Amino acid sequence: MRISEILQPEYIKVPLEASDKQQAIMGLVDLLCDSAKIDARQELKDAVWQREQTRTTGIGHGIAIPHGKCAGCERLRMAVGIPAAPIEFGSIDGKPVDLIILLASPPDQTGPHIQALSTISRMLNDHHFHAAACKAGSGQEVYDLFLQREAQCAR
Repeated sequence: MRISEILQPEYIKVPLEASDKQQAIMGLVDLLCDSAKIDARQELKDAVWQREQTRTTGIGHGIAIPHGKCAGCERLRMAVGIPAAPIEFGSIDGKPVDLIILLASPPDQTGPHIQALSTISRMLNDHHFHAAACKAGSGQEVYDLFLQREAQCAR
């Protein structure tokens, strides 16, 4: 799974204007639906929010990876948001998040969905990468960081 196959600079929002978890998730779903031409906006919002209500996607260390599946999403996509200020997300470590990665996929693509979650988790193990992404001034800068980190992880 290559991040460059599911992420584009226009799927990244810096800063993401949101003051709470729900605003952040809905904002990223809107961004992804608008940029990637996904016609199932409400279906995707419902899927991601329902998943979030089941168990927090705040994985700790300032990172959240909300995700959902819906039939209106033709293939796996990824959006990234860097909030203007850290957001309380109910993270497992109790700390607010400053990097949010949204994954959206069709219901029949469980394998690629899990593979993407794994790839993203490995990439984010580098605290320097996380810090650099949070300091980036544009979506293009964040995108370039992801591509650089992807290349490093492939070695």
